[in-house]
Amino acid sequence: MGSSGNPLALSTPVTHILDDQPSRLGAQTSSYISDEQLYLTYEIEQTVLTIKKEAYARIALQFPDEMLSDAPRVFEALNKELKPTSSMDHKEEGGTIKVIKTEPPSTQSIIAKLYILADTSYGACCVDEIAAEHVNAHVVVHYGRACLSPTARIPVIHVFTDQPLPEQPRLIKEFETYYKNRQQKIILMADVTYQNHLHDIMTALQLQDFSNLFLADIIHDPSSPLPNRTVPEEIKADISKLSEWQLFHIAEPPQSLLLILASRVGSIRLFPTSGSDSNDNGEPFVASTGRALNRRYALLTSVNTAAIFGILINTLSVKNYLHIVEHVKSRIRAAGKKSYTFVVGKINAAKVANFSEVGAWVVIGCWESSLIDSKEFWKPLLTPFELDLALKRDEDRIWTGEWNSDFQKMLNEPNTESAQARSSNGNGDVAQVRDTEGDYDSESESAPPEFDLRTGRYVSNSRPMRSSATLTEKSPVTKQRLEKSLVERVTSDLAVVGAEFSPGAEHLRSKRTWKGLGSDFEIAYEETGTPVEQGSGGIARGYTHGTASETRI
Repeated sequence: MGSSGNPLALSTPVTHILDDQPSRLGAQTSSYISDEQLYLTYEIEQTVLTIKKEAYARIALQFPDEMLSDAPRVFEALNKELKPTSSMDHKEEGGTIKVIKTEPPSTQSIIAKLYILADTSYGACCVDEIAAEHVNAHVVVHYGRACLSPTARIPVIHVFTDQPLPEQPRLIKEFETYYKNRQQKIILMADVTYQNHLHDIMTALQLQDFSNLFLADIIHDPSSPLPNRTVPEEIKADISKLSEWQLFHIAEPPQSLLLILASRVGSIRLFPTSGSDSNDNGEPFVASTGRALNRRYALLTSVNTAAIFGILINTLSVKNYLHIVEHVKSRIRAAGKKSYTFVVGKINAAKVANFSEVGAWVVIGCWESSLIDSKEFWKPLLTPFELDLALKRDEDRIWTGEWNSDFQKMLNEPNTESAQARSSNGNGDVAQVRDTEGDYDSESESAPPEFDLRTGRYVSNSRPMRSSATLTEKSPVTKQRLEKSLVERVTSDLAVVGAEFSPGAEHLRSKRTWKGLGSDFEIAYEETGTPVEQGSGGIARGYTHGTASETRI
């Protein structure tokens, strides 16, 4: 929510492109690292082997912002290793040159062409399939940390990069100090950029008599109890047993991952790395999500009276994202509210502030980028999971502290919400309830009043589409009764788009003071009847007005 101080800018500042926004998890790379370290960090040899094995000819390289300085060197290294070997070897013996013909494998005969994707349209953790398709890429090599959301069109080679962990001796010492019970069930987990260090850490801890350790390996499954990580065998059979385990995590996870983990494991202890900025002293600390969960719950309960929702598409690559968009639209429509869909690329407060009629936003993105928790935004930004909770009635909304941001899991789960007062017909219009006299009565007349929990005021327009549906779809008995009523139920000056009432168009007509270029001229002509006159003409360095001999500079 925005502050009540200075007015909010409605356009992106010019200096925004110069802002240094390093990754929270801090993949600290430098363009001055040695060539040997470059090959190890960016896994050049393994990447080349995969490309040759699959015979990819057009490869797109996607780097996060903090790694773009190394992009030219990685490009040159890959280009050098992917050059096809010559089929003729020359060998000199005793002043004569012998030509030895060799037969290279078929995979080496393909000339690979590399492209650098210098900027991503959305989050750096997601694969930018749209940019890759612009160069007809056969594969995307994604560098740095990733959400590992399944893609829909292009295969992906994930190179997490191997970041150094100089704090490893101190990490083992801190681990022994904190976990006194050597029999405690503990899961070792790390950010993907530090995953390669876990095997050495686990070996060192086992030498210290820690017997119930489990190393969480990386898998491509955001729906896993530990997103994109393996779990112990006992948890596969009963996920509730995950609460018996403690979690030790290297590097600070994203807020969405932290909320998911905190609602499933017993406790979480974080070990910040050199790239973390939230804990200056670098000491391990116990993760606490109580305040974050309370803030998120306050946001979703504050939007239950919002009339218009904006659907922000924050990805075009995650598989099945269109299905969750339709799911969100249907949920909003069933609640009698209106939704509008926006594709704005990278989300910032200046972009979404231009749409003042939107009461709340729903972000459709990967399971990491859907959660945007910032006070800079004027209106709340929710995840699809939070939207489902916000649209429920007060008696049906149960807050258990569980958090879920994987929309694929939401699509697979059946909707168990009560159908009372929420049933709809094939067009999405609200079904009408038959009263005891055989007539039909709209739900807007029989529904209980709604109040804004923040202000305590009565809200009369929280379900604009439900009112429009009952006004346009009436049975003959109801229409006859409305015609005899002494109260005028609807005005004839409603904004209608495509034969449907549009709250957005109504807001534009009645509340916006500026409606776009040219709109004021049309009104002025209608009121005053001023004739249209020909204005100045010419090129930029000089304009002619009146006769051809007159020139105005």
